[in-house]
Amino acid sequence: MGLMKGLMICENEEENNNLSQKTHYETIGIKEDANHEEIRKAYRSAILNYHPDKLQMSPETSKPINESGNRFLEVQRAWEILADPKSRALYDNELRTFRQDALHAEDVSLEDLTIEDDGSFFELSYNCRCGDFFSVDSSELAEMGYPFFRNGSRISFENHGSESGPGSVILPCGSCSLKIRLLIDANITLEI
Repeated sequence: MGLMKGLMICENEEENNNLSQKTHYETIGIKEDANHEEIRKAYRSAILNYHPDKLQMSPETSKPINESGNRFLEVQRAWEILADPKSRALYDNELRTFRQDALHAEDVSLEDLTIEDDGSFFELSYNCRCGDFFSVDSSELAEMGYPFFRNGSRISFENHGSESGPGSVILPCGSCSLKIRLLIDANITLEI
């Protein structure tokens, strides 16, 4: 399993094709060329801001405890990767590769996907030219901040991941090296 698991790209409507990603660097709040000391200082500041013990004692916090707890874990994971020079170099390489793949991926909209209803979740798939599929299920999308909701035979999508506009997720083929970029528009309703 690579270091990039769960990285999602969000495309801002106003910045046509300009991709912004939530990386470990952004999680901690530093630039990608930061030195070890800058990373350490930013980590210490971020971890103190999101530590669960501090948040439970602070009644003025406006974020739910579980959301802040998740943020704490994200900061901790970012530090684990960025603090070690070998894992940071590996992460930087995977990040460059991911960005290159994102720029060369075919764009596919939600309407282009086949939807299979399993009762508890939806499996979304798209045929690859190799004969296999690109696929993602609704629970995976929900974990990335893109939950679906059922209303009879219709499903709608609510985008909590980005307030700035539509988002996108890179999906690999199950067999070959091809990838697609699934464009996600919060204003869409799909029929099952």
